[in-house]
Amino acid sequence: MHSNLIQHDTIRLTASDEIQISAHVSRPDQAPLGALVVVQEIFGVNAHIRAVCDRWAQAGWLAIAPGFFDRLEPGIELDYVPSGVAKGRALVDQLGFDAPLRDIGAAAQAVGAGLPCAVVGFCWGGSVAALAATRMGLPAVSYYGGRTLPYLHERPQAPLLMHFGELDPMIPPATVDRIRTVWGAAATLTNQPLAVHTYPAGHGFNRYGHPDHVPASAELAQARSEAFLRTALGS
Repeated sequence: MHSNLIQHDTIRLTASDEIQISAHVSRPDQAPLGALVVVQEIFGVNAHIRAVCDRWAQAGWLAIAPGFFDRLEPGIELDYVPSGVAKGRALVDQLGFDAPLRDIGAAAQAVGAGLPCAVVGFCWGGSVAALAATRMGLPAVSYYGGRTLPYLHERPQAPLLMHFGELDPMIPPATVDRIRTVWGAAATLTNQPLAVHTYPAGHGFNRYGHPDHVPASAELAQARSEAFLRTALGS
């Protein structure tokens, strides 16, 4: 892991449909291994997502978290309470998946500067990250991306790593098994590495400082993710 001398920026992105959004950037203290687009949960670019960016910057990556909700309402950060969950779900349902993928493309172009680029996402963002692998050909790490289930007819076009909690009430083991089986077969056809890992944890086990955080599972998933992306991007 690199030192803690991280630079933080807030930049503006312009997507291919000319929509502008903000983005949080965490820059490492030396030449980055690559660029990593961090895709939020349904709660916006909150303290947890900014901490995720910092963690990746400490590991040597240039991390950028686009504010996808800016397309609907600027500056949204929701609390982990029922009202926050309800609003977040309504926002992502309104947002859909096509617009976030355009924003990922804008993020990669804005901060990549020729660097190899990958995507990591959490919950709703985990499904967005998986679609970045099937639709954009970007290596991706997906945490508890249960919304991928309707898209299993798509084939991974880039390396894909998926993390799930064995105790997640929203993503039962049967769903994980189906994703592993269907996309495992598809990845073989497209000759792309795919790995699905499960952990003795529930949903949101990577949320630092939150009651759902399971440190041992989060640390193992992070280590696997770093090794995976180093290989996928040749860093």
